[in-house]
Amino acid sequence: MKRIAGFEKVSLTQFAEDWKKTHPEMNDEKIRTIYDSIRLPKRATSGSAGYDFYAPSDLVIEAGREMLIPTGIRARIEEGYVLMLFPRSSLGFKYRLQLDNTAGIIDSDYWYADNEGHIMCKLINDSREGKTVSVSAGTAFVQGLFIPFGITEDDDAQTKRTGGIGSTTKTI
Repeated sequence: MKRIAGFEKVSLTQFAEDWKKTHPEMNDEKIRTIYDSIRLPKRATSGSAGYDFYAPSDLVIEAGREMLIPTGIRARIEEGYVLMLFPRSSLGFKYRLQLDNTAGIIDSDYWYADNEGHIMCKLINDSREGKTVSVSAGTAFVQGLFIPFGITEDDDAQTKRTGGIGSTTKTI
């Protein structure tokens, strides 16, 4: 198996900035506690394709509601690969839990984004039975797969990434 990537935490400063956007009521001490408990993604078994991302805190998403989750994680990815994120199968089956953009795409140059390449997951509970999703801190909630990709023979992309979501359509 070729080793093509590595996971790291973003800085505490970046995590706190992003966490406060979704939890403005939370104090710095509690954010530090959450940050300190973040686990890097891991495969559960030697045959697993996906790397489990773990909930940084308890998550409760009522039916029909959505939640943005700063994971505290960034991925250094070799050129020619992409990290794709998907909800854990069990949460999809039980609750119709979905990523709001259907599948997360983390490009190799996202590492250099202004937000340190902080991976965010926006989940929506699309339960048709009114079920509430509860995920305890430290429990796997999404999984990431590293996938090789190709480019066209006449590709001439030269633009450098600066930001996060939506930044690749902006030129510098």
